[in-house]
Amino acid sequence: MNKSVILVGNGGHAAVLTDILLQQNRSIIGFTAPENQENRFGIPYLGTDEVIDSYNHTEIELVLGLGTTHVSHMRAKIFNKFKEKGYMFSSVIHRSAVISPYSNLGEGVQIMAGNVTEAFVEIADNTIINTSSSINHDCRIGKHCHIAPGTTLSGNVTVGDFTHIGTGSTVIQNVQIGSQVLIGAGSLVLRSFGNNSKAFGVPAKEVL
Repeated sequence: MNKSVILVGNGGHAAVLTDILLQQNRSIIGFTAPENQENRFGIPYLGTDEVIDSYNHTEIELVLGLGTTHVSHMRAKIFNKFKEKGYMFSSVIHRSAVISPYSNLGEGVQIMAGNVTEAFVEIADNTIINTSSSINHDCRIGKHCHIAPGTTLSGNVTVGDFTHIGTGSTVIQNVQIGSQVLIGAGSLVLRSFGNNSKAFGVPAKEVL
């Protein structure tokens, strides 16, 4: 039986997650944010993130509603903070996503509408796989990543932790992308890129 959830955040990404949760008849206790804000779904404001400590970690799950537009450690900071306190993060998967039963998803993974994830894919904790993306066979995606809408990862692609692959990018087969890498929107990635790099363009080239 699914536990009730608290949504951490109230921005655009949180709205998409709320929509999915409501379609799945999940019980949402409320949301946290730095200050009281209107929620377009009528979900109640609970307070700042600290209010979560007043809930028994065995009775609820958290959904991390913070999105990213670049390489960011904020999602990881929140995730790790509450994991250390014993809380669990619920994975959120849209009902239209097609995910192979031979794939392996970590804790708190979020997979949006129209995604296809093929066999023997590994997606680590707290990673976002966004709308209409394609993750092909044998890909390995690290923790705290964001694969933005419309992105295609061909077979056997490796993506390191904290990496952001921008909207509409295509990564060809067997490419290795390191940790904390930013791939710009619309890029065509034909070769591997090491840790802490930025790459943009068609074909993608490293920039300083």
